[in-house]
Amino acid sequence: MSTPISTPSGGAAVAAYLRCVGLPEGLAPNVENLVRIHRAHLDALPYENLATMLGRPPSVDPAASLTRIDQVGRAGYCFHHNGAAELVLRALGYDVVRRHSSVYSSEEGRASTALNHLALEVRRLSTEGNPEGRWWFDVGLGDCLRDPAPLMPGPLTQGAFTYEITEVRPDGWSFRHDPSGSFLGLEVTGRSIDQAAVDAAHQRLTTPPDGDFTRLLVVQRRGEQVADTVRGCLRTRVEGADRYESELPTYDAWRDAVEQLGLSLAGLSEPELRALHAAQWDKHRAWTAAGRP
Repeated sequence: MSTPISTPSGGAAVAAYLRCVGLPEGLAPNVENLVRIHRAHLDALPYENLATMLGRPPSVDPAASLTRIDQVGRAGYCFHHNGAAELVLRALGYDVVRRHSSVYSSEEGRASTALNHLALEVRRLSTEGNPEGRWWFDVGLGDCLRDPAPLMPGPLTQGAFTYEITEVRPDGWSFRHDPSGSFLGLEVTGRSIDQAAVDAAHQRLTTPPDGDFTRLLVVQRRGEQVADTVRGCLRTRVEGADRYESELPTYDAWRDAVEQLGLSLAGLSEPELRALHAAQWDKHRAWTAAGRP
C-alpha cells in the first residue's frame, strides 16, 4: 500500500509559501501565473543539500517541505522542491501529475530506471503555442529550467541557455540539458511515483557513503540569464558561453557565496557550518591535487 501524501490543513502552509516567495494568495490557475510561481520559487529558494550534508536529511513529505520553507526558508533538493510545489499548484486549482524521472550524466546512464528525480506535469492549459496544454513544471533541477516548458518536441531557449525536449510520449518525455549544464539529460516515464517510492529513493540518495547527495555540498540557483552553483568549495557562474570559477578557501568567503545564492542559514549553528566548510575544503584540495578528475 502506498503512503498517502499529507496535505496542510486549512491552506495555511500554502499561504505561507506564497508569502515566502513573494506572491499573493488567490492566483488564478492559468499559464501566466504558472510562470510567475516557477520564477518566484527559483528566486527565493535555491536547490541545495545542506541539511543532508550536516547529517540531518529533511523529510520529503510534501507537507513537511512546505512547513520547512515557512520556518527556515529552505527546501532541499528535487523531491522537496517539487513535492511542495505540487501541493501549492493543486491548492490553486491546477491539474498536476507527478512523474517518475531519472537524471543522467553520461550516455551510459541514460538507460537507468532508478528514481532520482520528481518532475511535475501540469495539464489542461492550452495556448496557441501549446494546443495540447501539457506543461513541465520543475523547480528542482538546480541549474536548469527557468520557466515551465511546453511539452512539445524541439529546442527550447530560455535566456542564454538552449535545451531540447527530444521526445514526448503520453506517459513521459526525454530531455537534453544545455551543453553547459551540470547533467546531460533526463528521462521521464510512467513508472510508479507514489510517496512510498519517493521515500525509498530519498533514503538511498541521502545515506552515506554511497548516497549521491552525501558527498559534496551543492547549492544552485537559475537566474534569468545566469546559472550559479556552489559545489563543495568551488563557485561557478555560467552566462551563456562564459563560465567563471572561484575557489572558496575561507569560511567567510564560502558563507558569503552560499548566502548570495539565496541559501538561508536559519536555525544552523556557526560551529557546524565551520566544520562543514573545513571538510569540504579538505575534499577540494584533494580533488585539486589529483588533477580535478
